[in-house]
Amino acid sequence: MAPMSRGLSRRTLLAGTASAAIVPIARAFPEIMIKSAVKPVVISSSNGNADKNGGTETCVQRAFRLMTAGTDVLDSLIEGVNILELDPEEMSVGWGGLPNAEGVVQLDSCCMHGPKKWAGGVAALEGVRTPSRVARDVAAKTDHHLLVGKGAQDFARAMGHTIELNLMTPKSRKVWLEWKRRTDPEHYLDPTKRAEIGLQTALAMAEEGIIDPLHVYGTINCDGINAKGEICGVTTTSGLAFKIPGRVGDSPILGAGLYVDQEVGAAGSTGRGEANLYNLCSFLIVEEMRRGLHPKDAGMSALKRVAKNTVEKRLQNKKGNPNFGLQFYILDAQGRHAGVTLNGRAGYAVCDENGARIEPCEPLFG
Repeated sequence: MAPMSRGLSRRTLLAGTASAAIVPIARAFPEIMIKSAVKPVVISSSNGNADKNGGTETCVQRAFRLMTAGTDVLDSLIEGVNILELDPEEMSVGWGGLPNAEGVVQLDSCCMHGPKKWAGGVAALEGVRTPSRVARDVAAKTDHHLLVGKGAQDFARAMGHTIELNLMTPKSRKVWLEWKRRTDPEHYLDPTKRAEIGLQTALAMAEEGIIDPLHVYGTINCDGINAKGEICGVTTTSGLAFKIPGRVGDSPILGAGLYVDQEVGAAGSTGRGEANLYNLCSFLIVEEMRRGLHPKDAGMSALKRVAKNTVEKRLQNKKGNPNFGLQFYILDAQGRHAGVTLNGRAGYAVCDENGARIEPCEPLFG
């Protein structure tokens, strides 16, 4: 064996050899730990663990089963919300959703794919029962993020989606006719009061049990993360019940009805779309999580901004707080999740290795 060169001791040589062996392991170890720490979970608005449409699974159950079996996360979530979109008894989403003031069902949806950086949406889409699938086609097959009205319908037809004349069902038509009966005298005499009268009538019908209160602003948001840490989300709705034709709320708007960032997490909403749109809350929530906030704290930050910006008296209760409902469903890149609500009690759906359940939302105002 040749003698060691001057200045290179046995101790130095051994130390250098040990360092060379350790470095690759040190670099690989954190990556393995990060991936193994993510437990798959799907969250949604509460209707995601209520409606089965005659089947055996709810939205979050189907999405979780498919996702954990290896199906793409976004495809799994869309299959989940399709349960509600295709249910004629569900009057807040898809087929049978409550129509606009003229009796036409106009649907909105958007979706985002974290790993692929895809985003797509449709608004005021008529005649297609599953707008979430059309939104996915916009994301996957075009260079655009949002298609609306007739253009969205023409695109859906070109993509092979069935176009129907009207998506009202006997149940939703009966409710619409009752709304028309109550509002017709005022509805056309004073156009400036038209929207306000229509909304107040819808809320009154909800109080009487004719409409589910959740269906006035009805929507479903669904977000998920798989064991690889891949995050996606989808939101779909028939919009505000009996809205002015052409009205578009927050659901199909990126940063409002939904926002996903693969490095940070996802947030989506249900409730008063105008309040969410004004504040772009889903984007705000994700950015708050980027700063290090827990999902619940990020959601509460957004609700506080909504409350601060609600200054019109017609939108305030006697205490000066917002008099409407707004909820956010939030998931971060670690798999932590939360639901928050502006007012009162609300819940959100969760499905993970422990099964499907409803967990309480944290309220800003009790």
